[in-house]
Amino acid sequence: MPFKKSNSKSIKRRTFVKNTLAASSIFIVPRHVLGGIGYTAPSDQLVLAAIGAGGKGASDISNASVNGRERVIALCDVDTSGKNGISRSTDKFSEAKFYENYKRMLDKEKDIDAVTISTPDHNHAGAAVYAMQRGVHVYVQKPLTHNIYEARLLTEMAREKKIVSQMGNQGASNPDQLQIQKWISEGRIGTITKVEVWTNRPVWPQGGQMPTPNAASRPDSLNWDQWLGPSKETDFIPEMHPFNWRGWWNFGTGALGDMGCHLIDIPFKALGLKYPTDVECSVGSVYEKMWTPNYYPEGCPPASSVSMHFDATEKNNSRIQMTWYDGGIKPFHPELLPDNVDIEPNGVFMIGDKGVITCDAYGEKPTLYVKGEAAVTGEKVRIDEPEFGHQRQWVDACKAGFNSAEHLSLTSSFDYSGPLTETVLMGNIAIRSYMLREENSQGRVEFVGRKKLLWDGDSMKIKNLETANQFVGRTYRKGWELT
Repeated sequence: MPFKKSNSKSIKRRTFVKNTLAASSIFIVPRHVLGGIGYTAPSDQLVLAAIGAGGKGASDISNASVNGRERVIALCDVDTSGKNGISRSTDKFSEAKFYENYKRMLDKEKDIDAVTISTPDHNHAGAAVYAMQRGVHVYVQKPLTHNIYEARLLTEMAREKKIVSQMGNQGASNPDQLQIQKWISEGRIGTITKVEVWTNRPVWPQGGQMPTPNAASRPDSLNWDQWLGPSKETDFIPEMHPFNWRGWWNFGTGALGDMGCHLIDIPFKALGLKYPTDVECSVGSVYEKMWTPNYYPEGCPPASSVSMHFDATEKNNSRIQMTWYDGGIKPFHPELLPDNVDIEPNGVFMIGDKGVITCDAYGEKPTLYVKGEAAVTGEKVRIDEPEFGHQRQWVDACKAGFNSAEHLSLTSSFDYSGPLTETVLMGNIAIRSYMLREENSQGRVEFVGRKKLLWDGDSMKIKNLETANQFVGRTYRKGWELT
């Protein structure tokens, strides 16, 4: 694959040169005269790379390039076969150098300013930490991380290293959400005590037994060691790549991880929520044997319901119960929602004492129902760019710099998306704890985690079940530890 090394310098260097020239008396010919209307000089381009260049990664790096306005010099992916659609990136950015190992890429390509990270969930944190340690700005797919410890680490590191960050929950940049926030701030539905959130996920295989490893079937085009990353050593599992990893705790974060950062984001932001105070759940069971539910704790359940409570905030003066449903389970109609309103496959209810606000995934179709009044729909704002400009806004903020107006206006920088991700992953702590079992003094096996778990968000600790704290973080494979 042809490659030309970038001659661009760091953003600081480019800014220094630009400011120096502007202050001098040198006459500068406008760039549009030299390169045509819309031309961006190389010195003004953000130098980009992608970690995960197929699947969602292909659209992330494409959108971040802003139709060629920015320069993509390197692509990294563990699969060179094209099974995951990597050709969408290699064809579009044919001059970019290709790597299988993101550490090698970041060590060698010193000109990289910013990187998109669109790997399976278990590799998000390692790639982001390695990039931020080198001063590279990061865009990381949702959920931000595989566990709560990693989310807190990335949030604090971005702040410390002055990294411009964005999580890939593009609905956060949907202007429809501004209408929801306005209705909340105006008190249109009164005091809110309940929020209900649901999804039709999983739409991948989940709830059964882990597929059997088969080392002989691993294709030469897949770097399985790099794909495993921090997860424990295991032979190649054919069913995991490129998508069905989502339902297995070693790699994915289930339905909550897939859609929680899209859906919970809406009330989390509108109501100014932070850490929940507690969490509990119930999960669906599969019976392949009479009276004996399957027990596969290494994987996510076929369906679950999770309840969390949040203290009152500046935006809502009441304690809130948020309930999550997945696996095809939906909430029932709230009292103030008309009976003829269909409940979509993914959505949110915010329920107050005067009415209900509803929306679909990504904050689409916001609708206000107030008792005794006609339904009000938000005015749709059309945006002529992909994914509400979510990646482009991050790119603009990277060029403007840390703590710039562009940076502070981002809708999902880690200062916000870190706590959001922690909240989403709290549900997974409850689900995984639900499957914990121990032998009691009489030699009988009993489940010990099927209770309300009390959470100390600041300390990242379950206060009333010590064994549940194993799920706050994870055990890292040697050589993949986070530092």
